[in-house]
Amino acid sequence: MDQLLLCDEPAAHVRLLTLNRPQQLNAMTAELCEALHAELRSIASDRACRAVVLTGAGRGFCAGLDLEGYGAAPENDGSDEPRDRLANQQHMSTLILELRALPQPVIAAVNGPAAGFGLALALACDIRYAAAEAVFRVAFLNIGVSNCDMGTSWLLPRLIGASRSHELMLTGRRVDADEALRIGLVADVVGEARLLERALEAAGQIAALAPWGVRLTKRGMWTALEIPSEQAAVEYEDRQQIMSTFGRAVPEAIGAFLQKRPAEFAD
Repeated sequence: MDQLLLCDEPAAHVRLLTLNRPQQLNAMTAELCEALHAELRSIASDRACRAVVLTGAGRGFCAGLDLEGYGAAPENDGSDEPRDRLANQQHMSTLILELRALPQPVIAAVNGPAAGFGLALALACDIRYAAAEAVFRVAFLNIGVSNCDMGTSWLLPRLIGASRSHELMLTGRRVDADEALRIGLVADVVGEARLLERALEAAGQIAALAPWGVRLTKRGMWTALEIPSEQAAVEYEDRQQIMSTFGRAVPEAIGAFLQKRPAEFAD
């Protein structure tokens, strides 16, 4: 299982996760999904980790579900088919929720095809960078099921708008890196050789900031997408901001600014 997911620390406070099934374009199996669940649980409790980069080995990010067989979620025993199918579905879909709930920001370095479940993984990340070779596709329709799957129907309209999202979901067409940048699906497109460098650069910028402030920002920006009114959003922000004033980060940030030195924040 460990070989299906490579875990590295390329810089201080930064974790790099690489899906490692390159011959299958990192198509998702139960084993790979479980490895991701386990690593995300570990990262969530690690205060020394301040940013995460997610990418794929080889020429693909994640081509979606492995059509040769997903396998079985850990609790499946084959005794009840409806229950086992639902367990498999939830084994995958809760991974999308875990990425959003992770305290640390997650940056997707999309190095190739991101289709179906792979697209959902990218959408669930907080920032997306793409190589010029990247291709995005809502692909669940290709295997005869609904394109409303793995949080895509909630995430995609909030990232690129309902009109564009509906067109992509109903046609299932491919979106190349240039179009993805134009419609706001990704934040930047770079050459494949520089993709990881670009993602790690952003991760380093995040890791240099006050960890508590970053965590509150991630939680607040996602929560704001579900708050129905501006007044409610401002009231939520007010309480977040008061919480962030406790601790050592604010005096350290102000002191560093006045003394013209880099701030040093505790985990």
